[in-house]
Amino acid sequence: MFPTTPSSPAEPAVPHAGGVSEDEFRTALSRFTAGVVLVTAHDPEEGPRGEDVGMTATAFMSVSLDPPLVMVSVRNGSRMDELLERQPHWAVSVLSESQRHIAGRFAMKGRISDRLLFEDMSVVRGEHTDAPLAVGSLATLECRTEQRVTAGDHTLVVARVLAAAAPAAEGGPLTYFRGRYRALG
Repeated sequence: MFPTTPSSPAEPAVPHAGGVSEDEFRTALSRFTAGVVLVTAHDPEEGPRGEDVGMTATAFMSVSLDPPLVMVSVRNGSRMDELLERQPHWAVSVLSESQRHIAGRFAMKGRISDRLLFEDMSVVRGEHTDAPLAVGSLATLECRTEQRVTAGDHTLVVARVLAAAAPAAEGGPLTYFRGRYRALG
């Protein structure tokens, strides 16, 4: 038998069908350190010259070396989700510790238009995707979607890496831990 603990007078968090509440899940996963990336794509259908779209992500990972595949998780119904559903080409900038302001800018809720977010940011255009790549990033990847998998309230977008570069040799990565951006060290 396992020891039991007396129930507390406070209302317990309501668990999902799987047995864990959103608060418990968030708290546990906030202890997992993640790298921070900027995911970008160019929407050619928005306006006469198109529009760049970006989002900060911590749910990004390498999937395969052969072929080279990566994956990002995007919230269902978000602007990025809707764009990546029809635009297969996108890019990732692995943010450095000096790019915290970029991460914060593209993670804001109720944020301003994407056009204004990119306005004073130094970017270069991806040769394969036409997506903006943040100057000063530790690494950049240009990608083409190969598969989309619905997973709860997010979609996992698996993509083939078309080009990869490591333009910035100095500085450490920007990380996310316990709800805050942090630098290693």
